[in-house]
Amino acid sequence: MNIQNAQQVVDNWIKTHGVRYFNELTNMAQLTEEVGEVARIIARRYGEQSEKESDKGKDLGEELADVLFVLLCLANQTGTDLQKAFDSRMNKKAKRDHDRHHNNEKLK
Repeated sequence: MNIQNAQQVVDNWIKTHGVRYFNELTNMAQLTEEVGEVARIIARRYGEQSEKESDKGKDLGEELADVLFVLLCLANQTGTDLQKAFDSRMNKKAKRDHDRHHNNEKLK
């Protein structure tokens, strides 16, 4: 599935199961909340914090999917073509960073 398809799937879900999109500010707050849940898992599972019993059953993939869902909602409601934006960004990064990381001594 490409990003355009994913945006359409989310839009169809909203129209079928939701009443409407939450407003942009609410979705931004939701996105922040979902990113926080991802950060909590990463900090405890891969970082130095100990993982609480209540966090051990949480699925990182599902939490990342929650972030993606809200991100796609924001793109839809603001008329942003994420496929176009992503492709453009990847082209820019490929040109700008082609040798940058290969020449980074910290990565060797």
